[in-house]
Amino acid sequence: MPDAPTTLAAFDFDGTITTCDSLREFVGGLVGRGGFAAGVVRSAPWLLGAWTGACDRGVAKAHFLAATLGGMTRQELEEAAQHFAARELPALVRPEMLARVQAHKRLGHRLVLVSASPSIYLRPWAAQAGFDAVLSTELEFSGDLFSGRLASANCWGPEKTRRLREWLAGEQPAAMYAYGDSRGDRELLAMADRPWLRGDGELPPLPADAMAPSS
Repeated sequence: MPDAPTTLAAFDFDGTITTCDSLREFVGGLVGRGGFAAGVVRSAPWLLGAWTGACDRGVAKAHFLAATLGGMTRQELEEAAQHFAARELPALVRPEMLARVQAHKRLGHRLVLVSASPSIYLRPWAAQAGFDAVLSTELEFSGDLFSGRLASANCWGPEKTRRLREWLAGEQPAAMYAYGDSRGDRELLAMADRPWLRGDGELPPLPADAMAPSS
């Protein structure tokens, strides 16, 4: 963070910026429908446990990723992620949310993407979109191979605020906007003085001149 307090805009990704679950689209595009379905079957006990609350969401995610992407090389995944970020993710992004990101950028606000999805494809997309930081779930590699495990805690719920506070390193923003769409964003929204939950009213106002690109 810079020395002088600035306004911070923290965005969830899936369902907030996008219209759907980006991880499902990434994995499905990489392994195909058959590979995706087989992975769901192999990880079904953990996925069901996460849905009922009996299993940690990060554990379930790791089992699903191990069943679908386990053993792929870092190069394979990074190349697939770059392709996905450049060619497929733009079609999943809500135009009004991309406009909101750009409006914050024009105002000089700090932009942070805070997501449970993997950083391997979020970082290239976020860099192009103008974000200052990506706080997300990291994949673990053993040598050159994806181990099928997570290298970080799943960035969901309380982990979002823990990661954001760690990134802030004690700095207090002058103001904070936060954008989310689900209970996994509840703690993040509670941090902000200008929170917005999809389906719960209009976007918080910004200065009018920020909402249209300069000519």
